[in-house]
Amino acid sequence: MMNSTIPARPLRLLLASAAVAAVFAVMVIAIGSLTDSIAVAVALPFVAAALSTAGLTIGLPRIDRLAQHAGPTTGAGPAPAAAVAGAQAGSLEQALYDLARVLAEGTRAQHAVVWLAAADKLVSAATYPAVTGVEPRTTTLAALLALPDVDHAVPVLDGSVLRAALTVGKPGRPVTPADQRLMQDVAQGAGLLLRGAQLTSELEDRVRQADELATQLQASRQRLTRARDVERQRLVGELTQVTTARLATLRGDVAEIQDLLSGGEASIEHTQRTLVQTRAGLDELLDRFRLIARGVYPAVLRSQGPAGALEELATDLPRPVRLSGHLSHRLSWEIESGIYWLAASAMQLLAGQVAETPLRVHLEHIQRRLAVRIEDPTAPITAIEIGTALTDDVDRLAALGGDAEIVEDGAGGIALRAWLPDQLEPLVRP
Repeated sequence: MMNSTIPARPLRLLLASAAVAAVFAVMVIAIGSLTDSIAVAVALPFVAAALSTAGLTIGLPRIDRLAQHAGPTTGAGPAPAAAVAGAQAGSLEQALYDLARVLAEGTRAQHAVVWLAAADKLVSAATYPAVTGVEPRTTTLAALLALPDVDHAVPVLDGSVLRAALTVGKPGRPVTPADQRLMQDVAQGAGLLLRGAQLTSELEDRVRQADELATQLQASRQRLTRARDVERQRLVGELTQVTTARLATLRGDVAEIQDLLSGGEASIEHTQRTLVQTRAGLDELLDRFRLIARGVYPAVLRSQGPAGALEELATDLPRPVRLSGHLSHRLSWEIESGIYWLAASAMQLLAGQVAETPLRVHLEHIQRRLAVRIEDPTAPITAIEIGTALTDDVDRLAALGGDAEIVEDGAGGIALRAWLPDQLEPLVRP
């Protein structure tokens, strides 16, 4: 049997020489021994040369094919180089398919697969012959040889970085040393190509991330603008109510006192009662302005966060409030103030009157959300009334990307839960 380790070019010369020698042996020795004619003996070498030339012209392609199959490929041979050159000129899909085709044809395998490295996994990216309608397979480099359709595998390395893996399947046929060398050559030639393909893929992924971040940033800015509009409308409503109602009443009381002091017939007791009434109205007006100022710029919220601000608010309410929960770290002003304003409004609605049962308020920061849960086992108003009163605060939450829900337990109790994402700006991955 011919040694498969003989290089292809010497093997080609050896086969051609053997064929010529056989022709000369038959013509000169065998036929020459059968005749005594000197003329025939002289003519036989020329006839053998003519027959050898004609035979080589016809049989040389077959000798070349036999030498290519029997001899090994050394270095980055024509097939791998042509595949890489053609792959670089086309798309990534075509490049991987060409590599798989070179593997299958060069090793005479039943099929070949190119696996691309993704994180710590390998994903089948190209198969020859092509298979349609099949989802890509995922495996690891350690488990690659354990697959039933893999008879030999070669990693494609870029330095110490795994870029891909090449596998062939030859059921019922051995993987020869020539097959192994061919796969090594293809792996060496494909390393740079796959590195460029991976960098291109990473660039496309970063461009896509940039587009997504730009879209999210635009959406977050729109939410902040909407939240500012909602808050502006709330403040306008608060100030309008103060100026139109309480200031009008206070102005009337001051005018009445003016008349009483300038009249002379009015009693001192009536004037004193009017002054007391005016003082009470002025104190109520100042308290209302304090509430508005607290809503615009809660000093405790700035310094201590929503838990401290809600605790300060609870001390001024006639009903006991049981606060629980805390934040592991501070969040942005829009998030903390959004949750605070809704919780403060709900606490004033539910704890604005004297009651023995405490109102339970719980703050939590879980699953990338800042949430507040308010539970009242004996609510003085219905869930619909609470939802109507908290319309502006719920609109603010919605504008910031959050939501709120109010449910009744069927026994007179109400539970309110509201949440906001803990980051309004889009998250940029490192």
